[in-house]
Amino acid sequence: MCVEGVCCRDFSISLPEKIEALSGSCEIIKCTFEIEDEYNKGLSESNATGLWLKDGTDKNINQVFNSRDPKPDHFKGEITGKLDENNCTTIFYNVNSNHAGKYYFRIESVGALKLTYYRMNISTINVIESPPKPTVKLYEEQKEVQDQEEVLEGSSVSLRCSAETLCSSPPPTLTWSSTPRIPLNESSRQQELISDLNFTAAHRHHRVTFTCTITYQILDKNKTAQDSITLHVQYAPKISPSSSCNRTDVTECFCEFDGNPSPELEWHLSGRPVTNSSDTFISEERLSSTVLRSSITLHQSLTHISLQCVGNNTHGTERKLFQLLPPVSLVFQTLLYSSSGSNHSSVMIGVAVAAVLVIMFCVITWICVRLSTKRKAQNEAADTYASLQLSAPPSEYETLNIKRDDTQ
Repeated sequence: MCVEGVCCRDFSISLPEKIEALSGSCEIIKCTFEIEDEYNKGLSESNATGLWLKDGTDKNINQVFNSRDPKPDHFKGEITGKLDENNCTTIFYNVNSNHAGKYYFRIESVGALKLTYYRMNISTINVIESPPKPTVKLYEEQKEVQDQEEVLEGSSVSLRCSAETLCSSPPPTLTWSSTPRIPLNESSRQQELISDLNFTAAHRHHRVTFTCTITYQILDKNKTAQDSITLHVQYAPKISPSSSCNRTDVTECFCEFDGNPSPELEWHLSGRPVTNSSDTFISEERLSSTVLRSSITLHQSLTHISLQCVGNNTHGTERKLFQLLPPVSLVFQTLLYSSSGSNHSSVMIGVAVAAVLVIMFCVITWICVRLSTKRKAQNEAADTYASLQLSAPPSEYETLNIKRDDTQ
């Protein structure tokens, strides 16, 4: 016979060693036990009683739960398992700091079975005020990334958020957010408390912080915890649309490239790399870890009309071509210089360019004069017609009408 306070041989129990419970929520203790067949045959749902003792094994002092005879000072809860099937799984409601401690299970039935499992596994409940943080992991092409969260633009990326499930009603939820904010396509498996965020990596995702939040609704209040990951995307250089040229006495152009790793930039004149010289001045400025801005100043002595800026990094190359037409003053200076000492082909090129510019100027001037003359003639005709209408004498019919009106 198993007597009170004695652990008999061939009896065992299975309990979680440590349990975390969220204050204000519930807590589940998963529990199964074994007893000798002699006692198990007489165990039924109607005659079995499950008790929980806290921080000690004295039934009278340490009892905090009784499945058949709850006391006002007992914890509220219920045994959800079936004792006649050796399942002692129990749920406690409205957990607070008083629930923290070590728990011992006791089984009783009508007859000789009265047993406290005190030399075997016990459960220690730790009550926490905030839920544990979820865990976010990064996958690229279904492989986990651990090296500074770097991925390549165009690759398939998945962010997986997983969280430990604590007892609560309603169940906790996982949500995604990002800074800066971008549209998110979420694929979730909430029943396992796993949420996957799937997308194709793009340069706009670089340095975006993705945050996964777990939310518990406790007594009309939300308790949350978060985990974040900042994505680093490597991508080929991309040129800013604002890159342009300005021509006055000198030609000033600038190019701005964005790339990761930060790109290197070169200037090409007529297809050849150019560096600082008496006729060119190049400067560079790194606006950020990924953005490089470069400017070039060309003096009038250069007759090149093709300028190109080239940005490159380990992932690719981007080019911007500027078609530069020299000012008219520079053309005539070239003509004068060519006539005094240049070869015949240079003279012919200069003459051709000058002729084209002069013809364009004449055509535009002729069109403007024609439109102005036509508009002036139309205005004068309209004014003449209006003045004739005002000064014309009344017609015979109108005179007769006037007379008839007078006779009446």
